[in-house]
Amino acid sequence: MIHPRFRRIVALASGALLTAGLSSAVPASAAVATRARTQTQIQTPLVVHARWGGHPAYDRIVIDLQGFVPGVTVTSVPQLRYDGSGKPVPLAGKHFLEIRLNPAAAHDDAGHSVYQGPKLQKINLSKLKGLALTGDFEGYVTFGAAFDTVPYYRTFSLHSPERFVVDIAHPNHC
Repeated sequence: MIHPRFRRIVALASGALLTAGLSSAVPASAAVATRARTQTQIQTPLVVHARWGGHPAYDRIVIDLQGFVPGVTVTSVPQLRYDGSGKPVPLAGKHFLEIRLNPAAAHDDAGHSVYQGPKLQKINLSKLKGLALTGDFEGYVTFGAAFDTVPYYRTFSLHSPERFVVDIAHPNHC
């Protein structure tokens, strides 16, 4: 038989442990709320420029950013269209890539453009034939790239300064 005094000690100890557990949960939830608040205060990365270059075995597109490199999707599309209007982008080519950054903006909080690169540019590299800024809308910045032949590419991010890179392979011209 368990002594009544032992039962009381076990009950008090259990209560104390339960209370300690509940009180330690309050700071943890407060820490989660603070972390969530901090993440929402992080500035949306700004797309400030896009450039390109020809190399012996590849053409390169570089998208320059302020902040961090956001999520990026690169998709083959049958035709380039401007976001919002849906109008076709006037770049010559038979094959196209759509490059979408999210979250990202090419404008500041006041709505003024911070993007200083080309909005529509014909290019005459081995593979890359054109590049256009096709959208800056609701947290997405979109570029379109035009090619005469199917582009075989790889993507990666570079840091300090922040940028997103698309390399398009072609036969070595050296």
